[in-house]
Amino acid sequence: MGLRGPSTPPLIHRERSSMASSAPDPAPPVLVRTSDGIATVTLNRPTRRNAASWDLVTGLLDALEQVRDDANARVLVLTGAGGDFSVGADLARVSSDERSAQETRTLRGRSLEDDHERLAVASTVTERLVTFPKPTIAAVDGACAGAGLSIALATDLQVASSDAVLVTAFVSAGVSGDLGSAWLLSRAVGPARARSLLLDPRRLTGAEAAAIGLLTEATDDLPGRVHELATKLARQAPLAMRLAKLNVADAMTSTLTDYLRAEVPRMVESARSKDARAAARAFIERRAPEFTGE
Repeated sequence: MGLRGPSTPPLIHRERSSMASSAPDPAPPVLVRTSDGIATVTLNRPTRRNAASWDLVTGLLDALEQVRDDANARVLVLTGAGGDFSVGADLARVSSDERSAQETRTLRGRSLEDDHERLAVASTVTERLVTFPKPTIAAVDGACAGAGLSIALATDLQVASSDAVLVTAFVSAGVSGDLGSAWLLSRAVGPARARSLLLDPRRLTGAEAAAIGLLTEATDDLPGRVHELATKLARQAPLAMRLAKLNVADAMTSTLTDYLRAEVPRMVESARSKDARAAARAFIERRAPEFTGE
């Protein structure tokens, strides 16, 4: 699952799983594997097309915390097992009164009394991804719908297979939207197109989504392109990337004056870093720099 030289690693599994089985997946709902500076986080409910169960949500929150604190992980790749990214909420569970005690009652031993509290916890997935201190990439294959689309849009960069299928799907399911859907859509494509995609939830291919700016790019070689991009980001200066992400976040909400006040100390901090000095030496010596994050 890691990066092993010039060959493309199995960061993304494109085999499609059958929807016929409703039995629970024996493996953990979220998997984490780190290699060569790249942490691959896999949504792992392939028999349910990676639908967002409570266990998957809490597993993803734990995975984000693990990758955030792992000094060996410089970039996070978020993908789905079985050929789909995520179809969003698990409607089979939503429509049933049968819920496991672990799934609906507790979070790390704390009782969750109602749907409001559970959804508030689930929404922190979006917040954690948007504010994640390391670069994040969503590798989108197959179906990406509803809350699954929200999760993908919360990453820094989204790379989709050209034939992936993306749809907001919320109003078709009789709900208004969750996990920051309208907030993320509005920032990606503007409020007018966000309203159109939410109120008229038509399906878009990965190529169509990239063409309107909903995603970063589409490709006919998803594993190869994600491998290439993740490897490149893993070799960049970690401090500079973290501060650059903060600049973009501030640019979305600040006045120019307030933004510049925040940008200046970040530039000074990064310019005084060991990585900046390493980059200068490498430029003079005509070689690639080696960054340590200091």
